[in-house]
Amino acid sequence: MKEKVISNRKNGMLFLVLWIALYTAAVVLMIAGIARGGEDAPELLLFLPGTIWICIGWIPFAGLKILKPQEALVLTLFGKYIGTLKGEGFYYVNPFCQAVNPAAKTHLGQSGDVDDTDNSKKYFTQPAARAENAVSKKISLKAMTLSNAKQKVNDVLGNPVEISVAVIWKVKDTAKAVFNVDNYKEYLSLQADAAVRDIVKIYPYDVAPNIDTTGDGKADDGSLRGSTTVVAERIRAMIQSKVEDAGLEITEARITYLAYAPEIAAVMLQRQQASAVIDARKMIVDGAVGMVEMALDKLSENGVVELDEERKAAMVSNLLVVLCGNRDAQPVVNSGSLY
Repeated sequence: MKEKVISNRKNGMLFLVLWIALYTAAVVLMIAGIARGGEDAPELLLFLPGTIWICIGWIPFAGLKILKPQEALVLTLFGKYIGTLKGEGFYYVNPFCQAVNPAAKTHLGQSGDVDDTDNSKKYFTQPAARAENAVSKKISLKAMTLSNAKQKVNDVLGNPVEISVAVIWKVKDTAKAVFNVDNYKEYLSLQADAAVRDIVKIYPYDVAPNIDTTGDGKADDGSLRGSTTVVAERIRAMIQSKVEDAGLEITEARITYLAYAPEIAAVMLQRQQASAVIDARKMIVDGAVGMVEMALDKLSENGVVELDEERKAAMVSNLLVVLCGNRDAQPVVNSGSLY
């Protein structure tokens, strides 16, 4: 199904004036028929055409269509797709044409339309939107936001992770969106959830050794926390490949929430704290060893004092205790001989 754009029907004002004029003429004919023949027996040649047109003359008004910028209307005539109105303007089409939009009453996770208190998607229509969508079948061509509820997904190491993704999308082909899938908004939402699960299970939450996230057979430093841009782009590309047949274009995807699941968050925090303490201690020890080496070299180079191996070991021990300790050292002054 390919989109056919109807672009030569921007003559709604002309037909509006014409139908109003015909209605006025019908009323005049009825009045003239009654005036010539009387109320009991009006002149049929004038009264009958006017009466018939007043009864059926409202039908042509159904062909008047008004579109705002970035709106479209998919039209069918007795079940056959005849084209799509695009672009702002006042149109006139066959009054028996019917606008089709199966997703008119479906609202995705945007502007508070989704209740995710139980971590599940619920589609509903707010009162103001319900009144509008009851008569409107227009398709928005604007860039829209999909923000589904948070998902709990296992990463490549099996750790449960909670993640939420915002997807910027718009309708590219109205015919595909309406006729190729049952409801293109729900279809997009389900494909977005599936893409998030498929991509997240490839990556670890943090950088882990011997993990291949690119599929080239070599371990790399990819992770959900450190490679959010790469992960989001892969999610966008996967969603785009899934919704291409639905006539949708995914312009951007961004990770809006990422954290360990509550049941392991405390344990993972302790592990991160332990890792940070180990890294800090390693840096302190490396610095302290370097300072001790520098002190011994300077003492020996300047000939300040000659130390045997035992005294060097004692000096090294004392300096390392001072430099690596968590608390300030209490100095002890030796007023006697060094030996």
